[in-house]
Amino acid sequence: MGWKTFHRLGRLAKSSRVQIITTSATVVVGLVLYERLRNERKVYADANFEQGSGDRIRWDYNWDRREPHSIVRPRKDGVSEEEYQQELKNRTPKATRHLILIRHGQYVDTEKRDENRILTALGREQAEITGERLRSLDLDYTRFITSTMARAMETGEIIYKHLPEIPVEVDDLLREGSPIAPEPPSSNWKPTHHQFYQDGSRIEAAFRKYFHRADVEQKGDSVEIIVCHANVIRYFVCRALQFPPEAWLRLSLAHCSLTQLSIRPSGRVSLRALGDSGHLPPTKITFT
Repeated sequence: MGWKTFHRLGRLAKSSRVQIITTSATVVVGLVLYERLRNERKVYADANFEQGSGDRIRWDYNWDRREPHSIVRPRKDGVSEEEYQQELKNRTPKATRHLILIRHGQYVDTEKRDENRILTALGREQAEITGERLRSLDLDYTRFITSTMARAMETGEIIYKHLPEIPVEVDDLLREGSPIAPEPPSSNWKPTHHQFYQDGSRIEAAFRKYFHRADVEQKGDSVEIIVCHANVIRYFVCRALQFPPEAWLRLSLAHCSLTQLSIRPSGRVSLRALGDSGHLPPTKITFT
């Protein structure tokens, strides 16, 4: 039924003698529209279902290879079910790991040598504000890690001044790079296959090093800060959420933005924030 039908019903409603007819017609129109909408949604849902493999994509709980059932050997003869379940319980983490990933501040990107690609004045200011933001959150930070590239280390040094003393590490695995060929491809950024091959294995190694559920010995929740780079963080997010890793280039991160993920003892991963730059004044938000 189109707009003409509704106009006719409107004219009928003006006459008190046809109130019953109007009410009945309105009900009929409503039922017809409802049935049509329900059928259209069903067709749409069926089409979407058929476009996929026909099966739901389920969460892989053993993505970090720390699922207790994959660590504890299958129950042998002579071992009671109660003993086996206790062993599984003993291998189950109790704590949650919170990871805060920070992109470095704005830097001099016209230089070729890494040691010259240092923060700009604005980049240093972004790092100062980010350090103040982290301090104001008043979290129990347990670890501080930075990439070994100049812009990340300088950002980390500025941020760290605002935090209580916690263990500090630097890691070559966190250096910027080309994690995997993006899909869809970029028209103006085309690293060689060799570069993807080298950088991809390194960045994947970094993911496996830092993204996993807590050790069973860890008593309380932890909050770890990692200062690194946009490509690395975007790849980490896709891998952690079990999204296609080729989607990493579709995400955008501002300088000194905060990305937070939580890894539960069950192996579930939650993205708490992605590229949060709300702590920076609008005039100080930059991306390249």
